[in-house]
Amino acid sequence: MKAQEDQSWLWHRRLGHFNFQGLKILHQKKMMTDLPQIQAVEGACEACLQGKQHKKPFPSGTSWRAKAVLELIHTDVCGPMRTPSHEQNRYFILFIDDYSRMTWVYFMREKSEVFKVFKKFKNLVEKQSGRSIKVLRSDRGKEYNNSEFDKFCEEEGIEHQTTVSYNPQQNGVSERKNRTVMEMARSMLQEKHLPKAFWAEAVYTAVYLLNRCPTKAVQNMTPIEAWSGKKPSAKHLRVFGSICYVHIPTEKRHKLEEKTEKGIFLATAHSQKATESTNLKTKKLIISRDVEFDEDAMWNWDEEKVERQSVMIPKETPPQQQQEEGTDQAEMERRSQQAPGSPRRPPPSEEIEEETPPRRTKLLSDIYETCNFIMLEPENFETAVKHKVWVQAMEEEIKMIEKNNTWELADRPKDKEVIGVKWIYKTKLNADGSIQKHKARLVAKGYSQLPGIDYTETFAPVARLDTIRALIAIAANKKWKIYQMDVKSAFLNGYIDEEIYVEQPQGFIAKGSEEKVLRLKKALYGLKQAPRAWYSRIDKYFMDRGFRRSLSEPTLYIKSQGNDTLIVSLYVDDLIYTGNNEKMIQVFKEDMMKTFEMSDLGLMHFFLGIEINQEKEGIFICQRKYTETLLKKFKMESCKTVTTPLVTGEKYQKEDGSQKVDGSMYRSLIGSLLYLTATRPDIMFATCLLSRFMQSPSQVHYAAAKRILRYLRGTKDFGIWYKSTNDAKLVGYTDSDWAGSVDDMKSTSGYTFSLGSGIFHGLPRNKLLWHNPQRKQNTLQLLQHQIKLFGLEGS
Repeated sequence: MKAQEDQSWLWHRRLGHFNFQGLKILHQKKMMTDLPQIQAVEGACEACLQGKQHKKPFPSGTSWRAKAVLELIHTDVCGPMRTPSHEQNRYFILFIDDYSRMTWVYFMREKSEVFKVFKKFKNLVEKQSGRSIKVLRSDRGKEYNNSEFDKFCEEEGIEHQTTVSYNPQQNGVSERKNRTVMEMARSMLQEKHLPKAFWAEAVYTAVYLLNRCPTKAVQNMTPIEAWSGKKPSAKHLRVFGSICYVHIPTEKRHKLEEKTEKGIFLATAHSQKATESTNLKTKKLIISRDVEFDEDAMWNWDEEKVERQSVMIPKETPPQQQQEEGTDQAEMERRSQQAPGSPRRPPPSEEIEEETPPRRTKLLSDIYETCNFIMLEPENFETAVKHKVWVQAMEEEIKMIEKNNTWELADRPKDKEVIGVKWIYKTKLNADGSIQKHKARLVAKGYSQLPGIDYTETFAPVARLDTIRALIAIAANKKWKIYQMDVKSAFLNGYIDEEIYVEQPQGFIAKGSEEKVLRLKKALYGLKQAPRAWYSRIDKYFMDRGFRRSLSEPTLYIKSQGNDTLIVSLYVDDLIYTGNNEKMIQVFKEDMMKTFEMSDLGLMHFFLGIEINQEKEGIFICQRKYTETLLKKFKMESCKTVTTPLVTGEKYQKEDGSQKVDGSMYRSLIGSLLYLTATRPDIMFATCLLSRFMQSPSQVHYAAAKRILRYLRGTKDFGIWYKSTNDAKLVGYTDSDWAGSVDDMKSTSGYTFSLGSGIFHGLPRNKLLWHNPQRKQNTLQLLQHQIKLFGLEGS
């Protein structure tokens, strides 16, 4: 008896918390194959109570029913959601076939996408069924009630029926289906304690399951059987959100590596021969047919571990009754009486969304900022201490500080100001958007330091991007490999001369010494002199070991031993290094790791937001991930593309008569584009031209800047290709326009250098460059050749 009860509960959960009466009908009338006998059990499902409880419905009425598929389609939009999906959607739209009750769901970012989605849906169902849509029933929302939509329906011979204003009960089928879908999705999320960001996957699964569950509107068969003529099978169904173990193919692992990767079950792929899950480590979406499930387990998002769960609570409640969505007026009469004239849709907190059955094969990292659920960074210590990952990060930071002998306990000085400290939290990501680590940094409140007393010199150089590109060009031409290391807590290694005291950090106050403070022996992040102290320490390290500092780049170090060469470039705590002798490189790496706490990152793949791909034929660098982030930041990820960054021949001036725009937003965009020129010299001229108007930008200037974004959307994969060649020549180019500035008639000149054959074409793998400034000349030049000579002088 106990075993049968457990089995009934399991299938209740597998079918999205569908009611037991409906499950019994599903088995008794053989509407689904491979489904065991289900019995109604006592007790209540906590997830159902949290996700479905509502007032009792009013009695059903009668309404006209379709006699064939596509004779009548009901539709409604649900949204906006407070929490966007991983694809940044906030709405979903349902289409319900009145005859079969088959339901389709699509997800949208804006309501304005309804027309585009309807055309996609119409094309799908009409080709599948061989029939045409005759009647479409919707509310009178602007997304449905507009000239474009009406014209299309008229041309296609579709009768578009709309409800009377403030009477949504006339479209009760879709209204009721919306509620049923959300209740099921909410229950599934609640049961496995999944983050709300998974609502889209839950909605998709709810629609998938409801199409395979009985409804009073269709007799003796499920909606999918009424639509397709085929009985569904229960063999492949599993509990949504449960822990799964996905087999790793032999081709993708080494012999001693694990054969499975842990994930969370999200959906069944359309073929029913594979499942979709998200990898808990990499946050990637996985589609596989070789999966084992642990349906009684769930993931603890705070402590990042698997936990067992209980699905029942000892409380008796009446069994849930499956209502007929087909009675157009029943449920909506209750709503209209409950709150006359109130909005038709439920409040945003109850809504959810996602896209119909199109295959989702993207990385979750590409579905808008990765599916990094623990990526939300706490703003203060009180919030961080509630999460194990951040507690561990703070403990690691304190261990590093103490291991480095950075401070010592001391009595609070009477004649010295004690500087406060605070915790800063940051989630570091890999190039693909997956989480690399959670970092907690203890920083001093350096803004309270007094110059001449608490510090003197503060300047510390960092590597220039043109130096880094030059190093990459040299390595590519000589077929050297470039490696990368990271100094852990680099600033803690710098020695300071001043006497500085700081408060004890929150959460790590020494017992019995609460009134004492910390006297610093070495630098701490946040101190004004910390960067200078670290640079002095690392510079001395290199010079003591026979390196030569570059005269033009103080962070570039070169060491020569006979014919062997080692080159190191330093960017604060990140080191990239290359050379022609692997043994010499290995000795350098081992010595660095003995002297400092280091992270060996291996071959350079991701550096300062730049993605690096080292191949036999050369090295390719780009900023694809940064470009995507930039497009999303300015809501241009779905914009139309253009083929050039600027309109050919267009002239821009400070005062063009158009309305002014938000200067801070414009400056943020231009600054972001300037950083993108590290690997995109094709936008250098356009960006530098528009940077002249940052003080008082107009709509014309902002539209031109957004055109660059449209150009970038179509060229996200572009970058710089440094080709390996035996004939590497340093070649410089210069050019200029002719009195291009309308405001003062000055010309803009530029120059560029390449190392090796060929120059940059603007193609994904076309060569080049390591310096390409664009600047307006300071003097007026009358002749074209004078302008070009001026550009050469500047280079």
